[in-house]
Amino acid sequence: MSTQAVLPRGRGFALGRLGTFVILVAAAALTLGPVVWTVITALTPTDAVTHTTSFGFSAFTDVFAKIPVWLYIWNSVLVTLLIAAGQMLSAAMAGYVFARYEFRAKKLLFGMILATMMVPLQVIIVPVFMLVRGMGLADTLLALIIPALPTAFGTFLMRQYFMGLPAELGEAAQLDGAGPWRTFFRVYLPLATPGLAIVGILAFNYHWNEFFRPLILTISEQNFTLPLGLVTLQGNLGTGSVSTVLAGVVISMIPALIVFIFGQKPLREGLTAGSGK
Repeated sequence: MSTQAVLPRGRGFALGRLGTFVILVAAAALTLGPVVWTVITALTPTDAVTHTTSFGFSAFTDVFAKIPVWLYIWNSVLVTLLIAAGQMLSAAMAGYVFARYEFRAKKLLFGMILATMMVPLQVIIVPVFMLVRGMGLADTLLALIIPALPTAFGTFLMRQYFMGLPAELGEAAQLDGAGPWRTFFRVYLPLATPGLAIVGILAFNYHWNEFFRPLILTISEQNFTLPLGLVTLQGNLGTGSVSTVLAGVVISMIPALIVFIFGQKPLREGLTAGSGK
């Protein structure tokens, strides 16, 4: 009788695991399917004359021959790294102030910062463009970098990390004669490295693939980032080759893939440390 009671339960557990496996496989197929199709299409270009398909890297060669890819890559690397570094610094400093200092209207100011997360970029892009033009930075890489340095999400994240660190560390540093800046940079900032890793990785992934702001804030081709520059393959130049366009997409995915491979461990440790605190 006990055996009859165990079998249905085990059978139901096996069916549940099978259902979970099927759902995960379907989700993986939907996620990886477009990526796999992009890579395969880029590696199997179709000849425009004979309409025959062959495996090779000719589509990638066409990308470098038709557009200044290295210039676009350099612009993207410069913009993305400076934004990521700037967001890490600004988020750390702002989060530390909101976590460790008491001042008038602190909660109101922090709430206003968080409220900016609910404002779409399309709503503020015109005022940002006018401010950038008034500063004489229109059609420059600085027009992409400076407005993106503040980060509301990063400020919130770093505030939570600093609030989880013992206040006794700062008090001990003050007793040893350390000032506010030394206490921040020598005591608290090294302990918040997991949070900084999360801010940096998320900023890199977002701004590396960013298209809308470069489209509005840059005009000259020498200031195009890689996502914006790849549009010229299908737009102004009109290659007519899907493989060439997708080869450019594959090239743009490589840095993000590298960051994902080497950054998933710091990201995982940062999320785990945040939940632990």
